Amino acid sequence: MEIAEKIYVAIDYTLTLESGQEIDKSPAGQPLGFITGFGQVIPGLEKALIGRVAGDSAQLVVEPDEAYGPIRDDLFQEIPKSQFPTDIELTPGMNFEAQSPRGPMMITIERINDNDTVTVDLNHPMAGKQLHFDINVVEVREPTPEELQQLQAQFTDGCGCGGGQADPSGGCGCGEGEKDPSSGCGCACG
Repeated sequence: MEIAEKIYVAIDYTLTLESGQEIDKSPAGQPLGFITGFGQVIPGLEKALIGRVAGDSAQLVVEPDEAYGPIRDDLFQEIPKSQFPTDIELTPGMNFEAQSPRGPMMITIERINDNDTVTVDLNHPMAGKQLHFDINVVEVREPTPEELQQLQAQFTDGCGCGGGQADPSGGCGCGEGEKDPSSGCGCACG
């Protein structure tokens, strides 16, 4: 069976950046499983898997526009230092998890300003980066009714993106229709 829309796929993978730096890897014996067409993985990876079969191996390159998007200047924002814990010395490059109305999101301190503000980067850490996947297709099959029911429950209970854009039309699948990483939904920021 070939990978197509609405098919269960399990892959072993290693994700690296263009530099060769390893970013993520499926644990041994625990392939990443997902159902195509629901935005559970980044769009470029899913597109590159279409037509493959169990046993296929490949090295895939996914450009930023098909992954976490380009770096957006409008996602660099100044916020008051008072919004950060007082017991921590803030330095550029520090990462924090912040709460937004739609859940947790990562922010990175870009610079400390003289006016008691901090410039933060709300872009996804992988925004603007070309991603390199070394994959092995472990399993390809029709999804079970239970898997489809579980997936439906994720969309009913919240975003359920799991790392990509949860619906192929570009919305997040949680009814808001946004792809804004600063919203914290996880739709375009994983």
